[in-house]
Order: sequence, then structure tokens, then C-alpha cells
Amino acid sequence: MTKQTFSISRTYHERTKYDPDTINQRVPNIDWDRPPVPFKEYPIGTTIDLKPHIGDRQTVLSRLSHLLYCTYGVTARIPQIARQDLFLRAAPSAGGLYPAEVYLLSQVDGELPQGLYNYQVRDHSLVRFWDSDPSAALKSACFSHPALENAPFVVITTAVFFRSSWRYQDRAYRRIHLDTGHLLGNLELAAALTDYRPDLIGGFRDQGLNDLLYLNGEEEGAIAVVALQERQQATGDRSFATALASETDRDYPELPDGSLLAYLHQASAIDSAPSQSESAQEPATDEGDNREDKYNFPFCTKVSTVSHPLDWGEGGTGLEATLLQRRSTRAYQGGAEIELEQVKALLNFAYQPQPVSQLSSRNPSESSPDSWELPNFCDRDLIQTFVASTAVDGLDDGCYYYAPQAQELRQIRFKNFRRELHFLCLGQDLGRDAAMVVFHTADLDGAIARWGDRAYRYLHLDAGHLGQRLNLAATHLNLGVSGIAGFFDDRVNDVLGIPPDEAVLYITTLGQPRSSRRP
Repeated sequence: MTKQTFSISRTYHERTKYDPDTINQRVPNIDWDRPPVPFKEYPIGTTIDLKPHIGDRQTVLSRLSHLLYCTYGVTARIPQIARQDLFLRAAPSAGGLYPAEVYLLSQVDGELPQGLYNYQVRDHSLVRFWDSDPSAALKSACFSHPALENAPFVVITTAVFFRSSWRYQDRAYRRIHLDTGHLLGNLELAAALTDYRPDLIGGFRDQGLNDLLYLNGEEEGAIAVVALQERQQATGDRSFATALASETDRDYPELPDGSLLAYLHQASAIDSAPSQSESAQEPATDEGDNREDKYNFPFCTKVSTVSHPLDWGEGGTGLEATLLQRRSTRAYQGGAEIELEQVKALLNFAYQPQPVSQLSSRNPSESSPDSWELPNFCDRDLIQTFVASTAVDGLDDGCYYYAPQAQELRQIRFKNFRRELHFLCLGQDLGRDAAMVVFHTADLDGAIARWGDRAYRYLHLDAGHLGQRLNLAATHLNLGVSGIAGFFDDRVNDVLGIPPDEAVLYITTLGQPRSSRRP
């Protein structure tokens, strides 16, 4: 069998691109009468109903009830005539397929006994399917990550691959990680509301976590781990590595269509403890920050995006309402403008440190006014952001690079791209009618050089996380917002003037909404 020499991540990316010349030849044969079941059931186990605990945040169960509901709970139910009803959740998902499963591990005996729990989304409950202490196996799988040491609870998200691949085939791997990034964005903020500090762990031994959760790794696999420490007791040090490198698979067989997703997931797994040099890698932090923005185009127009943080109300009451009210916009009022100040607020919330007092349920006086936090990403420095403006009052039409360190937009092309955006977004009216379209990109080869094939997971997790922060900020500002994971990959760079080394990961559209919304 012929061997390939390119990395499997790069090959996967190239082979799952959409192209206008071939997209009609790739129409999948979907059995619409047999959609995947978006819920997991356990025939045995102890069930803990979380609904009676949703009213306050004074007990462990009430805090966890709030956290899980704001992260992934069912927020609406749409009856279907010929199929199963559609249960919309707090986090968006491509096609409303919801491939993620959420597990809660209790490492302490108390109100929630030690054991392994699956979050039963449909009825907002926990099913305890194993009652032993998971700490030893968890620490082994996560290479004794320091965030686990004082964490009473740990959330593990997994993906049931077929739920998404049923419709999106191999390209579903992109959407699975974007969807998980949405969920992580919610979890991060829900943890703040319930006085936990979340620490993301992206580097772990995959087989160890799959074994711990009793998963068939070919059907369902671990995607992310989040340790929940008590905020008042958490240490200030967050310099430990979130991500770890996997091997880079450059010697693999020819893979037929339909096998790329499974192969990439296995190839990007981590099997053994990292070397000392790998484990010593530390993510950039906002303290003593000397990072630089990647692009500084000469002689370009620069627009400051400095803005005050969003006001979420006392104890984050507005944040919780936003988490539960968010819906993806189905249609925009084409040509209707949004304000530059709204754009600044969106970018501030997505990329800049936020005051803890605005995100916590504690009395603001209990938090230091100088206490600021950035979201916990795998490697946010790998993600670049470009903005196409078509109807922003106070901002010229064109394509801009967003420089998060300098907090400014740097214009790289002068044009109204409305027609081109319609084309790039596969003819979706969302691209044409939005007032602004945000593109998240990354130097894919550079990311693979740093993190191996696992970089493909990290890039899409972080892009989805950033997209969810834009979703929530837009909802809070009464703007419409909707993510797009299907686009003509290579044409984006050519049309907008984005550097050719930047692989497009995700698109977020924003504008003035019409009344209808979608999952």
C-alpha cells in the first residue's frame, strides 16, 4: 500500500476543504429518516435529579446544577412531526447534532459522592455509573497535571463521532471540536458564576481517559478535561501547560473518503508521558506579557478597539440570562448597520482580560477590583482574527486584521465584500446580509510543528471558544450572531487578502437580526 509523507493533519485539512468546482460532487448520501440519537442512556446507575437544586447556589449540588445547565442544558424543545423532537441546548452545535457528552468526576466524598457521572441533558440529572474514587486513574491519564490536585470536581467532554459524521462525513472532525469549543466557552463562564475556577487540560493520554469512562474509543472519544477548583482556594499560578504535543504522523497509508476522521483522531492521540522539554512548555499569560501581534501591515489604516468591559450586572445576573437565552440567528436585516462601539465591546470580551467581579456570583466587594482573568485556552497565540466590515457605522468597509495586543483593527483591503462573502459562505444569506464577518485562522504548519497532529484539535477548540465568546457578547448587546463552519477554504484568503499561510478555521457572522433564529 502506498505511503504518504505529509502530516495527516495537513492532509486531512486539504482533503476536507470545500471548493466551488467540486462541492456538488461531494453531496453526501444522508439517511434523513434515521438521524443519530443525541442522548446517551445508562441501563444501570444511580440517578441524581438536579432540577430541585436549580433555585440557589448555596450547596454543592445547587452550584453544579447551575454550572451544568448553563454549560449544556436544554433551553428549548422544538416538536418534530416525522422525527424525534429537537432539544436545543445552551451551547450551539452545527446542524443541531450535539456530538458532545459531558461527564462529571467527583474526587471527594461529600454532597456528591466520589465516582463517575454522566450529565443526562434531557432531564437535567446526573447518573452515577461507577462509584469508586477516580482520582488515581484520572491523574495517571492527565500525567499528574497540577490543576487536578485540589479540584473536587472534574468535567470531561467527549464526542460521539457518528452524531456529526452522519451529516458532515469526514469534515465533521472540524465541527466536533468547534462545538466542543462552544461548550468550553460556556463552561468557563458558568464556572465563574458558581465560584469555581476552571483549568483546561488539553494534553492527556486518550486511552487512559477512554478506559476510565468505559468508552469504545472508535465510537466515542475524550476531547477535553476541565478541573474545577474552588475559586477562593485556587492558587494564582496558572503557568502550567494546558497543551501537550503528540507525534506527527507522516507515514500513513492511503485513506479512502470516510476514514479520515477516525484516522486523524487516533493519530493525534497521546500515548505516553511527555518528555521534560514538552512538559515544560508554558502558555503565554497576561501577566508580564511581552507578546506581539503577528501582523503589522505597513501604511495601513489603524482603528483603536479599546473599550470598557461589558456590564453583566451584579453577580453576573445578566451573564446567566445570556447563556440561557442565546440562539443562533437565522437571518439578518441586510444592510442594517451595527455600531463601532458594539464591535469594540465584542472584541474586548472575546480577547481581553475581564474583571472577575463582573463574572462571579460573589458580592463584587469580595473581589479585588484589580483582579482580571483571561479565558483558559489550549494555545490562543496560534489563532489570528480577520474582520470583514460591510455595515459598521464608524468603520470603513474592508478587511481588517485584529491585533489583540495593540487592541486595534488594521485595514488590509478597502472594499465592500458583501457579494464575495455570500459566495465564500457557500451561498448562505448569513454571509451576505451580516454587518460584519469574523474569520478565525491559524498557521497550520507552524501549529503542527509545535504540537504535532494534536494541533488540529487545539486550533478548532480555541476557535470555537472564541466564537462562543463572540456569540454571548453579541446576544448581550441585542445583536444577531451565527457561526459558519462550511466555507470555500482557499478562496477566503484570495478574496479578502488574508496571508496565504493562514488556514481558515471558523467564521462568525454578526448583524441586526430578523425575528427568527436557529439552533
